Amino acid sequence: MTQMALRARAVSKRFGNVLALDDVAFDLERGEVHCLVGENGCGKSTLIKAISGVYVPTPGASFQFGDDPPVSKISPAEAKARGIHVIWQDLSLFPDLSVGYNIIFDAFVERPFALSERKVALQRARRTMEDLGVSLDLDMPLRHLGIAQRQLVAICRVLQTEASIIFMDEPTASLTRTETENLLDIVRKLSARGISIVFVSHRLGEVLEVCSRVTVMRDGRIVGTFPAEGMNQKRLAELMTGHEFLDSRREWTSPGAPVLQLDGLTVPGQFQDVSFTLHRGEILGLTGLLGSGRTELAHAIFGMTRPESGRILIDGAPVSLRSNRDAIENGIAYVSEDRLNLGLHQTQSILKNTAITTLRELSSPSFYLGPESIRTLCTEWIGRLRTKVSDPSLPVNSLSGGNQQRVVLAKWLATRPKVLILDSPTVGVDVGAKAEIFRIVNELTAEGMAIILISDEANEIHAHSDRILIMRNGRITKDLQPGDMAEEDLEALINA
Repeated sequence: MTQMALRARAVSKRFGNVLALDDVAFDLERGEVHCLVGENGCGKSTLIKAISGVYVPTPGASFQFGDDPPVSKISPAEAKARGIHVIWQDLSLFPDLSVGYNIIFDAFVERPFALSERKVALQRARRTMEDLGVSLDLDMPLRHLGIAQRQLVAICRVLQTEASIIFMDEPTASLTRTETENLLDIVRKLSARGISIVFVSHRLGEVLEVCSRVTVMRDGRIVGTFPAEGMNQKRLAELMTGHEFLDSRREWTSPGAPVLQLDGLTVPGQFQDVSFTLHRGEILGLTGLLGSGRTELAHAIFGMTRPESGRILIDGAPVSLRSNRDAIENGIAYVSEDRLNLGLHQTQSILKNTAITTLRELSSPSFYLGPESIRTLCTEWIGRLRTKVSDPSLPVNSLSGGNQQRVVLAKWLATRPKVLILDSPTVGVDVGAKAEIFRIVNELTAEGMAIILISDEANEIHAHSDRILIMRNGRITKDLQPGDMAEEDLEALINA
């Protein structure tokens, strides 16, 4: 007989006039991997915060954990005592502490350890890693680790307590396919121990790969809970959005004149002897495994690092890009993969975020930046990119992930670039927002803009590129046409 880990009923939550959760019912079985999906802003995070005690739901809600009597609300401390943990997308780790102290941090805060007890706690942390098949140096500062290893540290920290339910919020958003597979193996191990996992992800393929059931949310309500077996990505996307998704593959068009040329570009230790030509109206897909040099190459094109040798040409003329300001003035824009930390000033307004790249142009001769010029610019791009904004004076962190990504695009499109570099532009955004981003991209190329699309998702590169370059160990190893191969063949080449 199936044992229930959680039974939530009649969970509603209102923020002012906005009903974020509307009479939600959610069940979770013991040892189950249960995926929670929906578009940004559908209520997934609000539901997790209600279950974990961060938000107090509207009166009438009921939460039952295991065989315990139902309760109407729960505090964060009570949730933790019941073994309920949330690993948020930002992980909430401490980069200046060691791996070991990050793992034992929660227990240490609750009751500071004596030196002898710390040694015991660190030994327990090491055993936890060994049980999961994880090999990390406990003494290494966390800042030296990549995102995939930090995910593992966050999981190990949770397992220092008697975890019964773990919510994972977009755990694979910034991981490569290999790193994702390793993490999914860890999830399966936790499930086998009887720990219940609620897995939140916009990557629908991995959702169906790892879970037994999937719950779909839309507009604060539960659309339904479905067995993963027999479900497919297309049907899941339709349930999430409420409308049918047609084939969005890019139709090949004849490229225009060359706009960007790289000739033997080299940055020692990052990439070497890279040459290619990008044409007006073209989307050039650039892919490869983590560490292949693709993002480092983008940084060099955008003036963030200086090549030791080789040339960059814009419209046939050599240029010297000593800074990103030089790149902007030569018509190059760069949308970083790290939207939260590098793409936006989260606490600043949507207006200021949109205008920041064009301050010189918007300033009057007296260097006074008029509010009307900023608002005019922001209104133009909000309308053109169909950004859902109630008030552009609000901080940008009040927007959903998909709308934040539109603000990043607006910020750079305001510079009227010739070349736009999109580094993993759909990380952390839902299926509907992804479709909208590529609608915008296709409009831009129709106007003659040249785009470099960087991604490690084979389906994205295959569907939306005119030409594909594969990087490995800092070199271009393949120059391909999407029409010459199946998506599966491209993925095999990337991971070869």
